[in-house]
Amino acid sequence: MAERKALGGTDILGSILHFYLHMWFFKIRDLLIPRGPILEYAGIRPGFHVVDYGCGPGSYVLLLSQMVGGKGRVYAFDIEPLAIKNVKGLISRAGLVNAEAACSDCRTGLPDNSVDMVLLYDVFHALKEPDKVLRELHRILKPEGALSLQDHRMGIKKAINNLTKAGYFRFSGKGKRAYRFLRT
Repeated sequence: MAERKALGGTDILGSILHFYLHMWFFKIRDLLIPRGPILEYAGIRPGFHVVDYGCGPGSYVLLLSQMVGGKGRVYAFDIEPLAIKNVKGLISRAGLVNAEAACSDCRTGLPDNSVDMVLLYDVFHALKEPDKVLRELHRILKPEGALSLQDHRMGIKKAINNLTKAGYFRFSGKGKRAYRFLRT
């Protein structure tokens, strides 16, 4: 039984089961609520460099790749190795040359001021160190960059407070399914 425990005491089989249940939930969600309108509100344009932070199984990666085009770039980050394995498989099967995925619990390894847009979808409520993550996202965003937030576990007041209290971002507006914040 001890060999089933990962570092930190997490049950590996439970973690795997949890990931695959989430993956199927997101597939069903994506069929019922298409991701395109959410990304349209974010304002992604051809040539953008976009980070999908907390990408999960990659619900946005293929569409993002199309939206940013050949001169753009998509970076997908997640703390879960199974998620990154899944996203790398999506990237490979689709033959995407403008997308990559990597494990990260905070640091992205991207240069300062190199990203036009950060997506923080369905993950903010689960971050262990949200201030560190926001500092990293602020660092990589260009001065005119924006962050798009969607989190079904947060109302607008809580989302605005959580994203603006450290002074890295300011609230810019609310779409049908996402909030927009600009880099300060």
